[in-house]
Amino acid sequence: VKPEQISKDMIVAFTEYLQHRFVGEGAHTLYARFKKIIKAAVEKDVMRKNPCNGVVIKIDNGSLKKDVLSMDEIKCLISTHYHGESVNIRRAFIFCLYCGLRWCDVKDLTFANVDYANRLLKFEQAKTKGHVVIPLNDGLLKLIGEGNRDELIFPLPSHNMCLKALRHWTARAGIEKHITWHCARHSFAVNILNNGANIKTVASLLGHSGLKHTEKYTRAVDSLKAEAINSLPELEL
Repeated sequence: VKPEQISKDMIVAFTEYLQHRFVGEGAHTLYARFKKIIKAAVEKDVMRKNPCNGVVIKIDNGSLKKDVLSMDEIKCLISTHYHGESVNIRRAFIFCLYCGLRWCDVKDLTFANVDYANRLLKFEQAKTKGHVVIPLNDGLLKLIGEGNRDELIFPLPSHNMCLKALRHWTARAGIEKHITWHCARHSFAVNILNNGANIKTVASLLGHSGLKHTEKYTRAVDSLKAEAINSLPELEL
C-alpha cells in the first residue's frame, strides 16, 4: 500500500480491527504507536495529509482492563508443576506477583539490587526511571537466593517465550483468565489493597509518582467486593 492510498476509511477499519483483536489497553497502545509513524511521515513530506485526524480509540484510564489473579488462584498456580517447566520463569513470575514488578524490570535485576542486611530490593524502573524500594520477607529472599553482584537473579528468555510458558502454566492450573506478565503487577496491587493496604503505600511500592495511576486498582477492589456480595444466595424475606 502506497502512502497516498491510505485513507480515513482504511484507518477507521484498522481501529475497528484492533479493538476486535485485542483486549485491555492493547488496541489503544498499538494505535498510538501507529499514529506516531503516520505523523512522522507527514512531517517528512512522505504523506500530504494525516488520515488519522479525527479517528480515535477511546480508553477509560480510570478502570482496570486486564484480568487479575486472586490469592486462591495464585496458590493454585504455585502448586502447579508440569514437565519441562522453566524454573527461572516460574520464580520470576511468582516474584512479580508478590512485588508488583514489570517484566522489563524483573529481567534486569542483579544480586547487586538486593540489600540483604536491611532486607530490601532497590532498583530503577526501566519505564519511568523512578527509584523503587521494596521490603523483602523470608519467602522473597528464599526466591531470590544468592549470587555474584553482577549476576542476574532471574535469567529469562525473550518476552514471547516467557508469555508462552506463562500461558501453558496457567492452562495447566485450570485458570481460564487471559493472563499476561503485566497481570502480575495488577494482581499484586489489587490483592494488597484488598488486604487493607492504603493507596499511598501501593503507589510507593509500584513506583507511581502520584495516585492517579493507582486509583484504578481501588475501583477494581470495589468491583470485586460487589461481585462477592452479589454471589451470595438471594435474600428472601
